[in-house]
Amino acid sequence: MPLRTRTLRLGLYADAEGLEWTVGLVEDAVRARTARLVDTTVAHTLPGGQVTTAEMYDVLADQWAWEHPGQDPGTREPVELRVRLVCSLRTWRAIRTTVLRTMCPPATEPHACRVPWFA
Repeated sequence: MPLRTRTLRLGLYADAEGLEWTVGLVEDAVRARTARLVDTTVAHTLPGGQVTTAEMYDVLADQWAWEHPGQDPGTREPVELRVRLVCSLRTWRAIRTTVLRTMCPPATEPHACRVPWFA
């Protein structure tokens, strides 16, 4: 498969600590594969600038409130993490799968994700 620049986009409801944790997960997944990380961007608007991340990912704030009743969300906000990688499509899919499984591992009972996400 040819190597191309591909973008991994994750909608997150995160504070600075949660964002740093998520970027670390992505970096670990990239290091474990034949891929090169080109750029990491945290955006507050979607491509084209017509829709904000607050509008697009507002459901993540609701998810966090549901999973953490009565807790203050602090400085969490809906953002989009965009990671540009040079890799094959197969590698991109493997990285994406690894990141999503690590962010919120499957469990046998209901649980709360550390950082609510949308991909």
